[in-house]
This record gives sequence, structure tokens and C-alpha cells, in this order.
Amino acid sequence: MTDTKDYGAEPFVVDIEKDTLDNTNFRTTRWTGHNLQLTLMTIPVGGDIGLEVHEGNDQFLRLEQGRGRVQMGQSKDNLDYDKEVGDDWAVFVPAGMWHNITNIGEEPLKLYAIYGPPDHRHGTVHATQEDSENDPHEH
Repeated sequence: MTDTKDYGAEPFVVDIEKDTLDNTNFRTTRWTGHNLQLTLMTIPVGGDIGLEVHEGNDQFLRLEQGRGRVQMGQSKDNLDYDKEVGDDWAVFVPAGMWHNITNIGEEPLKLYAIYGPPDHRHGTVHATQEDSENDPHEH
């Protein structure tokens, strides 16, 4: 993927499946508007998105490649919702719900997330999960 520009808040049309599959970064924000954000993610084999909670926004995720384990719960110590997912599956995360997706497959897990309102700064690109963890603007 050579184009990592965040096109928000310009009008934007995208082949979201191709864009997601072409993304090699852990996280690439592709469109950040006032009320919504599109983020592409690539999770390496054995990696995860990182246990997190979004207090003020719901989240939609769709897997385009790979196999994952989705865990959610009311607290980070009680992830009582546990499902395996794969290509073409959608995950809906309610605001305030702790969640994580782990790559349990044999290839990179490719997915996109839509947040409302945005969760990351406009133009965020993290090549690796370590970059994300070291970004002072991330939570």
C-alpha cells in the first residue's frame, strides 16, 4: 500500500476490501471526519489489536483476511464473550466494552474498523503495534 493518506474530511470513495488487503501497517487511518473514522489494520500471526475499551464510541470491525479470536467483556479481567471469526465476519463492539481480537490463523489478519466518533488522530499511521504503544497520542 503506497497511499496512506487520511482523506477525511474530504469526500472519499474506496474499494475497502482492496485497501484493507493492501495495507501492511498495524494501523492506518484512511478517513477521519468529525463523527466517524475508518482505520485499516494488519495483525501479525499470534498478534492482537491490544485489549482496549472505548468509553464514548461504538466500533464496527470487518475481517477481510485471516482467522481471529474475539473477546469482549464488562471488565478487562472478565472477557466472557469469546468467538472465533474469519474472512467476511463483522464484529460490533458497544461503547464501554473491553475487547481484543487475536490472530489465531497462519497468515496476517487484515481488518478495518469504523469508529463513531473518531478514536485516533487524523493521519495516524503505525507501522507496528510497538509504534502504537509508544505514540503519546494513543490511550
